[in-house]
Amino acid sequence: MTNETEQIFMRRHGYFSAVGHTPLVKLGRLFSEEETGLEVYAKLELLNPGGSAKDRPALSMLKRAWTEGRIGENSVILESSSGNMAISLASLCACLGIRFISVVDPKTTAQNLRLIQAYGGEIEAVTEPDPVTGEYLPARLHRIQSLLAEIPDSCWLNQYENEANYLSHQETMAEIADRLGHVDVVLAGVSTCGTVRGLSEYVRKTGGSTKVLAVDAKGSSIFGGVKGPRRFPGLGAGISPPFSQGLKVERVIEVSDEQMVQGCHALLQQESLMGGASSGGVIAALQSIAPTLQPGTVCVVLLHDRGERYLDTVYCPAWLEAQFGSIKPEADRRGINAVFE
Repeated sequence: MTNETEQIFMRRHGYFSAVGHTPLVKLGRLFSEEETGLEVYAKLELLNPGGSAKDRPALSMLKRAWTEGRIGENSVILESSSGNMAISLASLCACLGIRFISVVDPKTTAQNLRLIQAYGGEIEAVTEPDPVTGEYLPARLHRIQSLLAEIPDSCWLNQYENEANYLSHQETMAEIADRLGHVDVVLAGVSTCGTVRGLSEYVRKTGGSTKVLAVDAKGSSIFGGVKGPRRFPGLGAGISPPFSQGLKVERVIEVSDEQMVQGCHALLQQESLMGGASSGGVIAALQSIAPTLQPGTVCVVLLHDRGERYLDTVYCPAWLEAQFGSIKPEADRRGINAVFE
């Protein structure tokens, strides 16, 4: 990254300086040291200005493309995204004063569509999955190629293969290490696998001993699992993304949609943190392995995005009732298994 690019971005908007450097807070109620023997911290990526961890790679990819001369003041940015990456790019492109188009599919929530458009982003929707794989992602990528051919000065950042994606998450791990020193275990959700690859690369480069655990959704095919239905965007994928190739993680933990909801509600009730579905999944994953960890283990969970984007699903009693059956009207504070009867 050149100093000239940094100056251009900082001069354009101070918003960029708020990306990263997110708080790290202890989850002393949800994971009481007296009860679990663990010291658990949450990295609040949901407090990035765009509301998710995707602000980091979005800004990193834009800076790299600007430095390389691939984009400028008259560019049109294209990306395939069903949620957080599109929201982050929409907000950052608004700061730069350049046009942004997100290619989405029917799984994209109405709330995310509204947020993208509120920042000035444009929506290009595919309505049919790829006929070969049955997945929407290949269909979205095909539409990207069509737009590149149609729109002058357009540029696809390609979050799925752009190394600026995972390199940005090395900073996440650096911030954790600077604050805590020794960390035994870090848990993060996977989709493009940029986050866990960046965390793992930092540990490898620094010669650290931190174990990086990947949290995946049941029904995801990232690590060779059996493909199945998934209710929430942002965790899991229907194909194995490029960043997963050769990825070294200590362990992959699968969580169900129901566990994601349980984790979200437990986090909100016990720590007053409203996280999105992937954040709830990471909480549920740590809860599931906590009994196997040695007393004194220092753990960090990445809370990837804000829960306000899930008010019509994860935090909507009527939706939960329709999806999962009988739900207690008011879950108590005993833990993640107290949310559902």
